[in-house]
Amino acid sequence: MDVVTVHTDGSSRGNPGPGGYGAVLSHTDAAGVTRTRELSGGFRRTTNNRMELLAAIVALEALRRPCRVELHSDSQYLVNAFRQRWVEGWLRRGWRTASRQPVKNEDLWRRLLAAMGPHDVRWHWVKGHAGDPLNERCDELATAAADGADLPEDEGFEDAR
Repeated sequence: MDVVTVHTDGSSRGNPGPGGYGAVLSHTDAAGVTRTRELSGGFRRTTNNRMELLAAIVALEALRRPCRVELHSDSQYLVNAFRQRWVEGWLRRGWRTASRQPVKNEDLWRRLLAAMGPHDVRWHWVKGHAGDPLNERCDELATAAADGADLPEDEGFEDAR
């Protein structure tokens, strides 16, 4: 199984506000050639947490075959949902938190679970804005996307209001 290293970040200018996501995917093939791909996009009104989730989703959806994915994010919301097994509890409780409240961003959590399906994803938390070059690059991609013109609506966020 190929190993792909993914770094992700999300950003919003205000929370909610214009937002963006960025992802950097890296893979070294059998010949030792490393290929890197950058992905980004933005929305006119969204939240930082939605963009953190969407960065991981878009990266996983870009993979063409099952891979082992080493996914690095500065979002504890995203990483802890899997490392601390929050998602398992949400599923058992019908997309409710431990306090019986609806899980926020359920649309994206469902999409993320589907995107993870064919892959073996390992979650790694990195401290944001601490000099990690790929985390910093993802932040650049995310903030540039958030600052873009003619951004589309984040329909999942708009519907949740």
